[in-house]
Amino acid sequence: MSYPTSRLFYKLLLGVSLLIPFSTQASIADITRIYKQTPKLEAFEICTGGGCAEIKQVAVTGDEWKVIADIFEDASPTKDAVLERKHIAEAIGALEKIVGAKTGTSTDRAGTFDNSRYPGQLDCNDEAINSTTYMRLMYQHGLIKLHVIEDMRTRSYFLFGWPHSTAVIHELTTGERYAVDSWFYDNGYPATIVPFATWKSGYFPADSPILKSRSDVK
Repeated sequence: MSYPTSRLFYKLLLGVSLLIPFSTQASIADITRIYKQTPKLEAFEICTGGGCAEIKQVAVTGDEWKVIADIFEDASPTKDAVLERKHIAEAIGALEKIVGAKTGTSTDRAGTFDNSRYPGQLDCNDEAINSTTYMRLMYQHGLIKLHVIEDMRTRSYFLFGWPHSTAVIHELTTGERYAVDSWFYDNGYPATIVPFATWKSGYFPADSPILKSRSDVK
């Protein structure tokens, strides 16, 4: 399965180099290739280092994938989209743990700013691309049934003058769009899934470690 890359995504890529608080520059060609990849459990690529400055190939074993599939085991026969979003959020966190142990990104901390000195750090672009890849794997294996995976999106100037990116899905029956944002918490926590309009308006979870670190700054 191939994935179309929209004009909106290319507009987002144009700003990627401006979003990277690290010293390494990302290749737009590499980002596009990874974003358009057809991931397989046997081999897929993830982004790290800020704006996909570092690319790592990963494989997930059958036993590891069973952990993900088991999250969806109680899927409602009545087609409960709310429950499916909960499963998606938990599965992204679980995949972050699995992938983090293989790629050195298990130490990824919530947010980006002031974290560049820590190893294994991801920025919001890395998170958005990786979450999209993880959801594509779920979709291919029949775990996501009630949602469509969209292009990642960005909102402008929410914090310290920097834009912020997220993965996006929409519900099949209602068409309502949701942000799937794994940037607000440390590696391995469930992704935050909220209506896209709420996220776009500047949503920030009240218990995010990012807000705590900011409040500690005197």
